[in-house]
Amino acid sequence: MKKKIAFMFVLLSFGLLFVTACNKPEAAGGQSLAVNGKAKYVFLFIGDGMSMAQINAAEVYSTARQSSDIEVTRLRFTQFPVSGLTTTHDAGTFITDSASAGTAIASGKKTLSGVINMDPGRTQNFKNLAQYASESGRKVGLVTTVTLNHATPASFYGSVPSRGDLYDLGVQLANSNIDYIAGGALAQRRGKNGDKQDAIEIAVSNGFTYVDTRAGFNALQPGVGKVIKVNEVLQDSEAMPYDIDRKSGDLSLADLTRKGIELLDNPKGFFMMVEAGKIDWAGHANDAGANINDVLALDAAIAVALDFANRHPRETLIVITGDHETGGMTIGFAGTQYDTFFDRIALQTKSYVAFDEEVLKPYKARVNQSNARLDDLLPAIRESFGIDFNSLTAVQKQEVEFAFQRSMGNQQVRSFAEDKYLLYGGYEPLTIKLTQIMNQTAGIGWTSFAHTGVPVPTFASGIHQEIFGGYYDNTDIFFKLASAMNIKVN
Repeated sequence: MKKKIAFMFVLLSFGLLFVTACNKPEAAGGQSLAVNGKAKYVFLFIGDGMSMAQINAAEVYSTARQSSDIEVTRLRFTQFPVSGLTTTHDAGTFITDSASAGTAIASGKKTLSGVINMDPGRTQNFKNLAQYASESGRKVGLVTTVTLNHATPASFYGSVPSRGDLYDLGVQLANSNIDYIAGGALAQRRGKNGDKQDAIEIAVSNGFTYVDTRAGFNALQPGVGKVIKVNEVLQDSEAMPYDIDRKSGDLSLADLTRKGIELLDNPKGFFMMVEAGKIDWAGHANDAGANINDVLALDAAIAVALDFANRHPRETLIVITGDHETGGMTIGFAGTQYDTFFDRIALQTKSYVAFDEEVLKPYKARVNQSNARLDDLLPAIRESFGIDFNSLTAVQKQEVEFAFQRSMGNQQVRSFAEDKYLLYGGYEPLTIKLTQIMNQTAGIGWTSFAHTGVPVPTFASGIHQEIFGGYYDNTDIFFKLASAMNIKVN
């Protein structure tokens, strides 16, 4: 009799396990998701334009600047216990942009490039994860190194038919339930023509505290309410500076993340999206030095989240992904064959933007074209990129001189626009030629000045980390995060 009861108990147990498994929710790709318990605190880190080449380059560089050993110094997030691979195509192309990729991650829906949280017909708005998180009682924070209404952060509070509708996005942010947003400026806050009501004024009238100084940032305390923080130091297109250009004492991505935790922490938890947006911008310009340093800055911000997770190990989930790859970066260049010399990247002290703004632009303003001489800039070139012009090959010297003449507007070397794009991506010819030489001598190659369609890696650590393993679409990240947070998606 006892054996019969035990056997029936085993059968019943297996039956319950089967029913439980069959009733688990599924991601868009059909993967079963865990539902036991919930992630009270969720960090989503997005390296804009970041795939494995950018990550591995940062790891190789981290070793090369310290020793000649053939190994990689692992980043914090590549040591996470779970990793997956994520496809990035959108509704119209295999090579997505940040608007459609951001929409996929934030709302679980596919749309067209340039569209934020709307269907391809641009008639239906999508509900995003930040809205769901806010409705669940969690506070919501967004951090970025680019402008606050750029495509990725905007995907977590806005819906527009075109990512270029910056003023509309600014107004939507001003009317949102975002508790903390920090990064670059709010672009076109008074509209394209400067004739509309200031979106920051609208935000302040809706209860936001606006801060644009370091002192004001330091003074922010829990209980302050909703916050818009604009970095005191701005660079290209009103974004935060590249980390390679960040001065001592200037705020970093890690600083903004740390303050976000301080302000958002509460008994009901929070959701925070942190974007390293200028990994993408450096990729567009094929600037490996700026790119690598911003990946390392992202890893430093992740360290802040890990420190928090160590204090809340049973309630915290940290996920890292990219929205797409930018530049077609690879470790390997034909000119160096099987060799790499990543220690040479450490000689670069300025991004392409800083060189333009601090060296080339002032020179062009004060020197007449007919009097311009490349020799005048050689000391600054050596200081900024570690390039000794006299040590270059004859071909490289010719290419640098040619690019210098193009930057100075010499009519004799001016070419068709498409030729200039293929050679320099529409950037300053001299600056891009210098970064190209830096890349090539280090053994780094690029295929494009735009995005590519390769998958991106996704890493996870914490409660429900296991559901982020495997090969899945970027829309699945939304469903996985919602499931981990025990949020029912409408």
